Amino acid sequence: MRARTRTRRHTVRVEYTLPRAAASAGRARELTTAFLARPHCRVAVFDQRRVHEATLVVSELVANATEHGRSGCRLRLAVSADRVIVEVDDDNPDRPQVRSGEDLAERGRGLAIVRHLSDSLEFIGAGEGKTVRAVLAG
Repeated sequence: MRARTRTRRHTVRVEYTLPRAAASAGRARELTTAFLARPHCRVAVFDQRRVHEATLVVSELVANATEHGRSGCRLRLAVSADRVIVEVDDDNPDRPQVRSGEDLAERGRGLAIVRHLSDSLEFIGAGEGKTVRAVLAG
């Protein structure tokens, strides 16, 4: 009989509720930067560039949720040794549209930026709303 050893991935999680307000994206950036700077979040080997990218992803997703949702949004962050997972829930069931990065419109390119910075981007329907999940690998 062989003994199995399992490597447990240490994950640190946090969740914030943000109001439907223009200032929520800025507040989300502050919360994300502070969370990723905590000593227990340093389980991941992320350089400052990746922390900045994670903060930008959070900002774009929260801005979309507060602009298109009917109420506030919920931001969840999870950090493990090799990734940061960003999830933003809102109460708008419509699937976000990712525009081309070549679109010259002044607005609407945020999800294209998020897709570019993330290793994966997915939209999960949840009844009356949705979750947008972005994964950034280390």
